Amino acid sequence: MRVLIVEDELKMASLLRRGLVEEGHAADVATTGEDAVWMAQSHPYEAIVLDVMLPGLSGFETCRQLRNAGVWSPVLMLTARDGVDDRVAGLDVGADDYLTKPFSFAELLARLRALVRRGGGERPTELVAGSLRLDPASRRAWRGRTEISLSPKEFALLEAFMRRPGQVLSRLQLLEHAWDFAYENRSNIVDVYIRHLRSKIDQPFGRHSLETIRGAGYKLRADRGA
Repeated sequence: MRVLIVEDELKMASLLRRGLVEEGHAADVATTGEDAVWMAQSHPYEAIVLDVMLPGLSGFETCRQLRNAGVWSPVLMLTARDGVDDRVAGLDVGADDYLTKPFSFAELLARLRALVRRGGGERPTELVAGSLRLDPASRRAWRGRTEISLSPKEFALLEAFMRRPGQVLSRLQLLEHAWDFAYENRSNIVDVYIRHLRSKIDQPFGRHSLETIRGAGYKLRADRGA
């Protein structure tokens, strides 16, 4: 595999590169996040090893920019900090795995092999459907530049639709996504919340993006005008 190592400590970067080359892999080194972003857009990498503590762009922001640029190579983040908040932050900006320094090179290789087996398919950190945007990590949603205030259940429903744009979702599917087993399938709670959702994401903006499919359920159109 071809790996991009993003590490500003030259000794660490050299050790990682040498180890990968000795194992028969190709490895390039970027010492800044800015370099990593353009290199990853210019060359296809099977995996990216990304240090959190970088000068200029942090590892977190570098990962975010890579994903925003459409680079979906699996990212293994390296950090000297073992805090839960750091691991959560890395995963939320699009990283695929986390390894705390000091680490075993054998474990790093094993994690890279596992990431490459999973592949580098598109995994956006922000969901977009027309002018609707939703950030699952921060629990925020927008129509264009206007932020929309949603209740937890409204947010869960919108997330279900935005993960399957154009797909008809039955009431049962929506119940299973946003509610627990205490609700019966016959309940009209889904219809009530669909009305709430329309009143926030559609009506104020002259849109009709949430469509009723009679006898089947609802679907989200990408972006339909009044």
